[in-house]
Amino acid sequence: MAATTTKSFLFLSLLVLSSTLTHSFLLSNYHTLFSLSHSLTSRVATLRSARGDYEGAARARKLAINLERGLGVGFYKFAWNVGWDYMKNYAWRDTMSFGTLGGLLSDLNELLGSLSELNRINSDAERVAWVSRNYKNALRVSKSLFSRLLKVFRQSGALRELVETLQKEVMEGGLLKDCLELGSDDLKGLLQVFKDIALQYASSAAPKTDL
Repeated sequence: MAATTTKSFLFLSLLVLSSTLTHSFLLSNYHTLFSLSHSLTSRVATLRSARGDYEGAARARKLAINLERGLGVGFYKFAWNVGWDYMKNYAWRDTMSFGTLGGLLSDLNELLGSLSELNRINSDAERVAWVSRNYKNALRVSKSLFSRLLKVFRQSGALRELVETLQKEVMEGGLLKDCLELGSDDLKGLLQVFKDIALQYASSAAPKTDL
């Protein structure tokens, strides 16, 4: 019992003293990330059901349910799993070079720019045409983004599993296309929060990196 208590106290102490990235991810941006993700996956499930894609709807609904758990008391389980994974595998080593970070930001900026363009279109017909024209490029950038993330989260654990799950649904399940068809606001907000996290990482890592 004492050993368990000591281990828990040590973990919480390390978590509090860990990097800006961990603190920001688990506290400042946690609710926004999960709220936007839950909204998107719920709407995707409804869209897929409406067009008869029940298998795809079930996958999206499962994602939404898992995300909904994370918005309530599931926060503590999520914080433990992801926090411990980060502390064990990433907190004490340089996991992201400035080259990788620059690539991540470049991919995010390209996707955000595309979503801003889509957001300015008012006509439903024009939005459908835009998605048809630009989807392949958005998918290409998303593939690049996931590839970079897997290089960062290269150790087995909660963080890598999360990236792999999203990668599979985007690349094979059509999640990105469905999100684009539904509108760009939630997806744009989600990417912006993620970009903020990457920028905070850059800010905290810069003093330790030789340029």
